[in-house]
Amino acid sequence: MNVVTIALVSLRRLARDRIALFFIVLLPVVVILVIGAVMRGQNGFRVAVVAGEGRFAVELTQSLAAAGTLVTSPFTDESAARDALRRNEVDAVLLIPAGMDETLTAGAPVELPLLTTADSSAGQGAWSAVASVVAHQAATVQAATFAASRTSASFDELLPLARALDPAVPQVAVRAETVGSTGDVLPPGFSYSAPTMLVFFVFINALAGGAALIQTRRLGIHARILAGPVRPREVMLGETLCYLALTLLQSGLIIGVGGLLFGVDWGDPLAAVTLTFMWGLVGAGAGMLSGALFRTPEQASAIGPAVGIGAGMLGGCTWPLEIVPPAVRAAGHVTPHAWAVDAWTTILSRGGGIVDILGPLAVLGAFAALFLGAATFRLRRSLTA
Repeated sequence: MNVVTIALVSLRRLARDRIALFFIVLLPVVVILVIGAVMRGQNGFRVAVVAGEGRFAVELTQSLAAAGTLVTSPFTDESAARDALRRNEVDAVLLIPAGMDETLTAGAPVELPLLTTADSSAGQGAWSAVASVVAHQAATVQAATFAASRTSASFDELLPLARALDPAVPQVAVRAETVGSTGDVLPPGFSYSAPTMLVFFVFINALAGGAALIQTRRLGIHARILAGPVRPREVMLGETLCYLALTLLQSGLIIGVGGLLFGVDWGDPLAAVTLTFMWGLVGAGAGMLSGALFRTPEQASAIGPAVGIGAGMLGGCTWPLEIVPPAVRAAGHVTPHAWAVDAWTTILSRGGGIVDILGPLAVLGAFAALFLGAATFRLRRSLTA
């Protein structure tokens, strides 16, 4: 009972710190949103369509929109579409000319200009995808035109027949795929930013939270608690439970926001919960160690986050370790962050379960034991002095 009471008192004291609440609640969500939007994967080539009037223009526009390889945006003005292309809001601009119906009905060819930027690989991919859709649409029109030139029936009469007899020649599928989106790196977008920022901010805020433990000692709260029927071990367990609750609450917030607002699939529930709990233990140990090693709250608030940011960057929270040299990757695994990110990669990119992350979990358990053991040794000396 004493342990829970001490933990609740410490949590209430932390909850009154508005600056700490900003870093625990609001800042991680904002960073997840920004990084997730920047690293979001692209599901298709973005094409702006400027279409004239007529049934063929409408049908072609609908076919382009239905193509799985394209993400189309309708524009009524060519200059606005060109501006969007210059701002890199689209990969290409397709111009469907006015009078397309009359030209095709007369059996004349129609040119469909496709505008792209110079040296744009996405533009080349968009050209291939658009050409495939246009070729499929043109096949029935050419068949009706040919039949009209050989029979007494009109083009309008033969076009429905040509479409009914369309052999449905398969289109050439062109799709955009982010290399490394599965396997060795986390998926792009919010599925990348949410788990990495969970690892990043839980550790940083735990280190900064060590200032509260220092303040508790300086105010003599621990001394007054020990004046009653409370043992030093209960004080340490209570403070540890406080930091564990803090890390798990922030982890739960990030997981909930990631799933509800950003559509993040956190993978196997048992593996995700186990990994989150283990990382909470690492964070709790880091926070306790911060409060035990630093002498003043100002040191913990200033040096702790700096250490956490450096460890997070080195451990792959801000960029994938697969893109760095092997020596840097090996150095990153000196931090617990790299092992946590490895475990999340296994869960989210490879569909792994609890058995697949036993190795990283064991390493994280060792880090948690090291941090908590060092903090306990240091705090016991100060509490019994």
